[in-house]
Parts: sequence; C-alpha cells; structure tokens
Amino acid sequence: MIFETREAPPFYKNGFVLGCEETREAILIDPGDEVEQLLAIVSEQHLDVRHILLTHAHVDHVAGLAAAKRQLDAAIWLHADDLPLYQAAPEQARFFGFTIENPPPVDRFYEVPGTIEFGRYRVEVLHTPGHTPGGVSLLVGPTGRPGKKLFAGDTLFAGSIGRTDLPGGDHDTLIGSIRGVLFKLSDDVEVYPGHGPRTLIGEERRTNPFLIGRTP
Repeated sequence: MIFETREAPPFYKNGFVLGCEETREAILIDPGDEVEQLLAIVSEQHLDVRHILLTHAHVDHVAGLAAAKRQLDAAIWLHADDLPLYQAAPEQARFFGFTIENPPPVDRFYEVPGTIEFGRYRVEVLHTPGHTPGGVSLLVGPTGRPGKKLFAGDTLFAGSIGRTDLPGGDHDTLIGSIRGVLFKLSDDVEVYPGHGPRTLIGEERRTNPFLIGRTP
C-alpha cells in the first residue's frame, strides 16, 4: 500500500494519503494545514483520490478541506453527529486567532458499521465518540483480510488519550470507546493518531497510563 503522512504548523496534525499500488485509487484522511503537501504526493504518485475521510470535525482536521475538494473533487465523509462542529469550523478557527476557508458541504455520512473501498483495500469505520460525538477510527487493510492500520484521530495517542474538555467531549464515553472498540482489536494493530507518533494497540493496552487497569 502507498502510505504517506505529513504534518504542519500550527497544530502539527497528522494528515494521510493511502493508495492502492495496483489501481492507484486512493483516500485522504483528515487534510489540515499540511494539505498542500498531501496534494503534492497525490500528484507525484499519480493517484486517483476517491474519498476524503474525516475522523472528526475539529478545525485542525478540516482546515485543508476546501483546497482538497477543489483539486480532487472527491467525496467528503463525516459522521453525522459531528455535523454541528463541522459547520462551526470557521468559528473554531477564529477562536484560535486565524481564518480558514469554509469547508465544502459533506457528501456522505458514515454508516456504522460500514466499509469504504479503494482499489484492493478496505476501510472499516468504527464509531469512537468521546473526543467529539461523531469521532470515528478508520481500520485499513487489504480487502478480505483483517485491517492492521488504525487511523484513530484524536481518540487514542501514544501514551495518552484525546482531550474531553472541548465542546462535545465526554471522558467516560471516550474511555468506553477505547475499551469497548479499539481494545477489541489485536495487539499488532498499528495506531496512527491525529497527533504524534505511531503506536500499537498492544503497547497502549499494556502501558498507557490513562488506561492501565481499565482493560475489559
């Protein structure tokens, strides 16, 4: 699988390009301030981006959507429970002292459970609320085989968890999402958070200080 990640200030939020090496069909995940780097990868790799998948609707995860939609004309996907946050993205930006283009209308709302395909690969959509009401994690792998790459948004980080002090956040719901959804995955699943380095489900199950002793 073609797999690239980039980050950019001010939030240093991870954005991702995933592509099928055979068909060149691809997806973008959470295009933010690093969007021009992601779009350059798409062009250089001659990828056909079919879907733009959002893990949630905080401003750092949607700031690059207008540019991505303009260049790619791919379908934007979001969980319906995050639509109010999505529509308030310009206000979120102003709160942090900057402006963004208004995000384009959402094209598709996730069905959970549900799957999205690109080339020889499949995305399994997992509803993991708590950081936001409509937060999702995206489990990616070859079609017909268990996914081993999890794009967790701001639900789970290496050694930490998503904050819940923002509008729509709820700590108990977040812990329930991690325990009841993410920790049901196998230890060798690679976790790619919205911020910071890669980790493993098994590593977080064993060592995450916010979750030790909370495993079902």
